[in-house]
Amino acid sequence: MRFASIGSGSAGNCTVIEQQSTRLLLDCGFGLKEVVMRLQKLDLMPEKISGILITHEHDDHAKGAFKLAVKYNIPVWLSHGTFKMCERYVPENAQIQLNIIDSHTSFEIQDLQITPYPVPHDAREPTQFCFFDGKNKLGVLTDTGSSTPYIEQVLTQCDALLLECNHDLNMLENGPYAWALKKRVGSRIGHLDNASAARLLASLDNSKLKHIIAAHLSEKNNTPDLAKISLSTALNCASDWIGIAQQNDGFDWRSLS
Repeated sequence: MRFASIGSGSAGNCTVIEQQSTRLLLDCGFGLKEVVMRLQKLDLMPEKISGILITHEHDDHAKGAFKLAVKYNIPVWLSHGTFKMCERYVPENAQIQLNIIDSHTSFEIQDLQITPYPVPHDAREPTQFCFFDGKNKLGVLTDTGSSTPYIEQVLTQCDALLLECNHDLNMLENGPYAWALKKRVGSRIGHLDNASAARLLASLDNSKLKHIIAAHLSEKNNTPDLAKISLSTALNCASDWIGIAQQNDGFDWRSLS
């Protein structure tokens, strides 16, 4: 299994997971032309995408998914609540292969086993995912305001982990956001700050961890260096071992083979 990102942040998110001929997109928060262009940088053609999974209905995760699915005949997987809130994105009279999932029930898409799990976020039925190729486990956690015992259970013993480090608490408090937005972002159903992400990471069994990527960084309320310091402290490792998912170009392929 290998994975990459074509962008991560409030302006758009999309992660690619590949195992043999199976290629999945986790979220698609970019316009149609933009996502095709970004996929080309990873030498991927949209015609080769096996499926799209959508975590929740917010624009930066879902706005491009259905247009891409319609144009290239790509199946979509998402929770019932997420679909109901995403209906506004579906082109009129579109024929889409929709797969409604239960956020507590694992399923398979070709060569990958997928474990969905619910998270605390201000969306209708937000769901995050782990991916398993029979040997290696990739965990993804963004867009959650807090951790839960179940999240920790699902994410333990990952071989790779994409973990939200949305904001630094001091930067958010003293930053340019309006008070209402600061309160929303920092709430238990908002986004993980660096310190909370580090505490979550430290609570996991990381004995198999080969890749750790800080994801969904705020451009106004965080810096890559602050995220790296927090996660490297939790792991007792060098800060340059921590990867960063950038807004403009995500990150290049990382392999778990």
